[in-house]
Amino acid sequence: MRDGEVVAAAQEERFSRQKGDASLPVRAARFCLDFAGLVPADLDAVVFYDKPIVKLDRLLSTYAATAPRSLRSFLVAMPAWLSRKLWVADELRRALGYDGEVLFGDHHESHAASAFYPSGFSRAAVLTLDGVGEWSAGSLWLGEGLDLTPLAEQRFPHSLGLLYSTFTYYCGFRVNSGEYKLMGLAPYGAPVFRDRILDELVDLKPDGSFRLDCRRFGFLSGLTMTNGEFEELFGGPPRSPEGPLGRREMDLAASIQAVTEEIVLRQARRAHELTGADSLCLAGGVALNCVANGRLLREGPFERIWVQPAAGDAGGALGAALAAYHRLFRRPRAPDGRRPSPYLGPGFSDDEVAAALQAAGARFVTLTEEELCARVAALLDAGKVVGWFQGRMEFGPRALGARSILADARSPGMQSELNLKIKFREGFRPFAPAVLEARAADWFEGARPSPYMLFTFPVRRERMRAVGPAEGFARLQQARSEIPAVTHVDGSARIQTVDREGNPRLHRLLSAFEARTGTPLVINTSFNVRGEPIVCTPEDAWRCFRRTAMDALAIGSHLLLQQDQPPWNEDETWRQGLAGD
Repeated sequence: MRDGEVVAAAQEERFSRQKGDASLPVRAARFCLDFAGLVPADLDAVVFYDKPIVKLDRLLSTYAATAPRSLRSFLVAMPAWLSRKLWVADELRRALGYDGEVLFGDHHESHAASAFYPSGFSRAAVLTLDGVGEWSAGSLWLGEGLDLTPLAEQRFPHSLGLLYSTFTYYCGFRVNSGEYKLMGLAPYGAPVFRDRILDELVDLKPDGSFRLDCRRFGFLSGLTMTNGEFEELFGGPPRSPEGPLGRREMDLAASIQAVTEEIVLRQARRAHELTGADSLCLAGGVALNCVANGRLLREGPFERIWVQPAAGDAGGALGAALAAYHRLFRRPRAPDGRRPSPYLGPGFSDDEVAAALQAAGARFVTLTEEELCARVAALLDAGKVVGWFQGRMEFGPRALGARSILADARSPGMQSELNLKIKFREGFRPFAPAVLEARAADWFEGARPSPYMLFTFPVRRERMRAVGPAEGFARLQQARSEIPAVTHVDGSARIQTVDREGNPRLHRLLSAFEARTGTPLVINTSFNVRGEPIVCTPEDAWRCFRRTAMDALAIGSHLLLQQDQPPWNEDETWRQGLAGD
């Protein structure tokens, strides 16, 4: 941050190419400094997003309370804490060549700050929900001007994020990265286990606070999320990560999604009652549950909702900086209604892109923006899949038209083709549409501006098509709307609205596609394959393009066709990293 402006933000995984990289973010920090034209000596402070010593206190207290069952987990965790995690300030100073002040923010304060200060609201309720920070697993704040006042807290181990992650693990997906798969699986099932969860696992109060029956979970004392009692309750051991997905997993996903939505709605109602605010800000990993967000937007009680696009722990870095700037240094906020761009990562000039492509031996043409958008619109209309690499990289987990793969949402077979031939991932996973903001309400019921792809809306009834009865994944084969590739089996879509100011080149492409087809939207999914982070550099984009069945790549002002490229001779060892993510 410089003079209150968020200048640059990026996740370490995009540079290291290790998905979910939890190491000290040295490459990301160096990018931020380089982009801003600064050296470490120019910084007023470096801020870390939580307090390691308090987190260690929680871990040690938990291990002591659950000994001797927790001994193995203790022995696994402690070496990293004693050698590295406790010494964050020293590690940062050494890695960055920085000898100034290192500040530490509370984990959920960082989440709250990341949501409130960029929201544009002068007064708002702020709700944070995740797995766990230091001791808190959720919090409620009142944001007013420069101040954030804590009002309520949900403490570990009674955590909505950990509850959802337990079912993620039990259904065979990876904790901390597979939760969105569970959300995508939920519409295939029925919430038949909802009452069992609420009767046996969760003591839910009318105000949304709750307690877990910790005897039925494994995460307190072991290395797994579930234990024998949990497995007995739901009919057997967890699904193996690469095993078949059955009716049980579909129904479990639907059930925990229903419970999650109920908890979020109750906590939001309590937030409204305690604050009297008409605006709500959300952050924390649970705030990425766009289905719950969509219900909250439609059902109230808040008039306005803003979700931090980097709602997970990556956004905690942003929140830590914002909290220090506004709460500690008492520096003013941006004018009401002005929100930072999500495009905060590296960008590359056309000359830099051309040099990278030439070094790789790529064959390409260089076009004007109008020509590029017209050519890509024609390719999409012809059923082609196009990599779209434009401007600065997005900050947060969603591709928002800077590092995206685009395709035609009208094609009944495109969802399966993208999942299996290009993303190399499970065929049931839904895709989201990028739609012209001015036309969104013509295609989606109650659509509001949603530039960060964090809310679901029903596809309008007149756009839907009648389909016959079907069970499970057989529903995938049904063209249930005019845009079947982005219409989930429950008739919803997780939309990204695009306006000219927010992303002018993507807006121009969508306008060109609408002029050609009458449809103002396309599939927008992240530019990566399973097991990889979203691409960051032109070299990353070229490599991903060649490894997949993508038909074309629009990178800056340059257009590449797969059929024109030289032979690709890379061995297949890279595919070993695809499993389990």
